[in-house]
Amino acid sequence: MSEFTREGLEPLSTIGNDTPRIDAIERVTGQAKYTRDWKLPGMLYAKVLRSPHPHARIVSIDTSAAEALPGVQTVITYENAQVVWGAGSVNGGRQYNDPTKDATIHRRYIFNNPVRFVGDSIAAVAATDRHIAEEALGLIEVEYEQLPFVLEPEEALEEGAPQVYAEGNLCPDFRGEFAPMVSNIGDVEAGFEEADQIFEERYETGFIHNAQMEPRCSLAHWQGDKLVLYTPSQGISNCRHDTARDLGLEDHQVQIIAKYMGGGFGNKNQNQDADLIAATLSRRAGVPVMLEYSRREDWLGVHGRWPTVQYYKVGVKDDGEVTAMQMRAYSGMGPYRKNSGGISGMDAYGCENRYREIHPVYTNRTTSGNFRAPSDPHGHYGVENMMDEVAYQLDMDPVEFTLKNMRRPSEQQQFTNYSLEEVINDGAQRFNWQTRRKVTPGSDEGPIKRGAGFSFMMFRAGVGTSSAIVRVNANEEYTLYVGVTDIGPGAKTTMGMIAAEALRVPLSQVEVVWGDTDRCPYSVGESGSRTTIMTGIAVVEAAEDLKGQIADRGMPTGSDVLIASATPTPTTDGMTRQCFGAHFVEVEVDTRIGSTKILKYTTVHESGRIINPSTARDQIRGATIQGIGQALYEDLLYDPQTGQPLTPGYYRARHLTHKDIPDIDVHFIEVDDGYGPFGAKTAGESGIILAPAAVANAVANAIGKRMTSLPITRDKILGAMA
Repeated sequence: MSEFTREGLEPLSTIGNDTPRIDAIERVTGQAKYTRDWKLPGMLYAKVLRSPHPHARIVSIDTSAAEALPGVQTVITYENAQVVWGAGSVNGGRQYNDPTKDATIHRRYIFNNPVRFVGDSIAAVAATDRHIAEEALGLIEVEYEQLPFVLEPEEALEEGAPQVYAEGNLCPDFRGEFAPMVSNIGDVEAGFEEADQIFEERYETGFIHNAQMEPRCSLAHWQGDKLVLYTPSQGISNCRHDTARDLGLEDHQVQIIAKYMGGGFGNKNQNQDADLIAATLSRRAGVPVMLEYSRREDWLGVHGRWPTVQYYKVGVKDDGEVTAMQMRAYSGMGPYRKNSGGISGMDAYGCENRYREIHPVYTNRTTSGNFRAPSDPHGHYGVENMMDEVAYQLDMDPVEFTLKNMRRPSEQQQFTNYSLEEVINDGAQRFNWQTRRKVTPGSDEGPIKRGAGFSFMMFRAGVGTSSAIVRVNANEEYTLYVGVTDIGPGAKTTMGMIAAEALRVPLSQVEVVWGDTDRCPYSVGESGSRTTIMTGIAVVEAAEDLKGQIADRGMPTGSDVLIASATPTPTTDGMTRQCFGAHFVEVEVDTRIGSTKILKYTTVHESGRIINPSTARDQIRGATIQGIGQALYEDLLYDPQTGQPLTPGYYRARHLTHKDIPDIDVHFIEVDDGYGPFGAKTAGESGIILAPAAVANAVANAIGKRMTSLPITRDKILGAMA
């Protein structure tokens, strides 16, 4: 079920109508060529040898037996392929602003020694078929010196903890400084003195893998000094630049092709080690090389959302006004700081006294990285569970408590528009919040208990630079060139719809060319929910330019064409641009066996004007499903004695199946704030932010016990009820 509220919006011709994806037939009939579908003459197949230890120094490595195996063409290791993977760590390949600092500190290579997690790459083989490559891996002899390891971020910062690096386990930032990320607003100590009551709690969240359907793969082919790389990338422009930098090439010497891909969900808007390994093997062998990861390799060798530990302290007056908020937290980054390790959520509150201190920490788990709304679901889970508990301790309705304390526009911070209060109130009414929630949590009699939870968010929807090219011929056939790929949100269709609307022609007259850096201009890449907003603006401006040319010269004739391009740098005139959302969920918990069932799930989002309603609905549903998985099921567990991962893969990590997924009611409140393409805002990431907090709050309301650790598995519920 879904509905749209479009008060005050003029209907458009193409935008706002349910539109099938322009590549739907190719996808469902098997005609679409994903990276693994490409076959090139003489192509070899590659496999990677990975560390069986969480932390070890390679004493020696002998590849002679593997090289002698018939069918093996080349073998590379850290000894003969010292290629920096710049995107593999926050300071890899970058120069610090301070020339006295070592720019190579904690640099990540495609093969590393020491190895620092189970699954770290050691060597790679290229052979004439997959089976020979696999057999060759077993012939490589490696002597290890095992080293002490550490798995938990808090433990890693304790005195005497095993050291992932000689400099310690606190990650340096891109400036090379070993310090936590600190945000200090107002006077938090004065805020606590002003409070009537102070509450404190500890929360923790697990490692959540992106779990895209398509495992990591890459096909590299050298044409002289030019590299052609087929790879499932969320951002072909950035992937090209990263690959060129790491291989010592100019950008024009690298061509990235990503026509179709099987999902992304974050951290594919760069190059991957698979790209560099395949390219290195191909260059040495002199023929194309396809590198394919297994599902286990994909789980351990790529990335997932960082696990966290969060300590909160909140000061509040008896009337519910929050006077101070303090958070000290730890993010487990694995042995490389691939991304920020951020934990957001506190900024959604208007409290004037806030202190946040986040320690990104090295551990010997698999490397963490961006996953859909990278800093948000785990952060909102912590802070909104904390606030939900405070509200009930004060005998307040959590919705009323939120409306009293959420961030609102001010003279210091103006918004392009602000609809959070409308979103929350609309959701509460649709969900029938007052009837479904338990005023006294856990008050149902008997072992089967019901309860309701709520969460809210505001999330970035800023504008920025991207590019587009539009061409028209004498037959009035328009061609749009955009450097997008499609990771699920239907970006190619969205760009076509925006072009059709701006050109005032039917979508059937617009051909979209995508996914090839030799044919398409720069695009910001499909991460951060930026494609519709940023590349969409470029499409509109290119279309306006083309319309101006047509008005001046008329339509082209014969073999002539008209071409327009745009690379705008829009701003929001100093105002904050956000999308808004609220989720309401009712659960049923069987306290005899610890099971949780979602009975009703209602979402309300304000994402500006909706370009393609069917895609937008699916984006919110898909993101919500991922958030439910984070709340109730998923985690990459480790054996603390051996450092071995225990649950890599779909079944072991317990991802949701269709039998677990509830009906999700999606409602949009549409506005046009005058920014973005036709007023469009962020949609793709926003749905996942709210689900962990809303589900956890609902469980607490049902059983009367606050679950302070995700996922909320059966054993945790049974332990709390014992």
